[in-house]
Formats: sequence, C-alpha cells, structure tokens
Amino acid sequence: MYVCICKAITDKEIRRAAARGANSLYEVRQALGVASGCGSCADMAEQIISEVNSSKRSGPSLYVPSAA
Repeated sequence: MYVCICKAITDKEIRRAAARGANSLYEVRQALGVASGCGSCADMAEQIISEVNSSKRSGPSLYVPSAA
C-alpha cells in the first residue's frame, strides 16, 4: 500500500529500510524521502517503523525440544 503519495513510497519500502537499520522517521526520510513533501504520511510511517523495531527486539523464537 502507498504510504507517501507525494514520493510514491510503499509500506514495504519503509519496512525494508527499517529492517536494514533506519530506526526513526528521520533515518527513513534520509533513506527514502518519506514525509518530506506534505508530511501527512509521517504518522503512518512512524507506526510502520515502530512495528518493525518491536519485531526486531523480540527476535526469532528458538525451539528447544524436550528430552525424550
């Protein structure tokens, strides 16, 4: 879905940038240009960045089998 209409930036592009280390709206703006036009997409972009950051903190789950 398009988040930033001014720059034609999608949620997937924002998620990729955040997954690669852009941890704030400022850093994603530097990488993609999101929220640098009218700014109406800033809230949605921050929400997406926050989702990605919280999933990075939780990390992958580790399966440990029980002794049989």
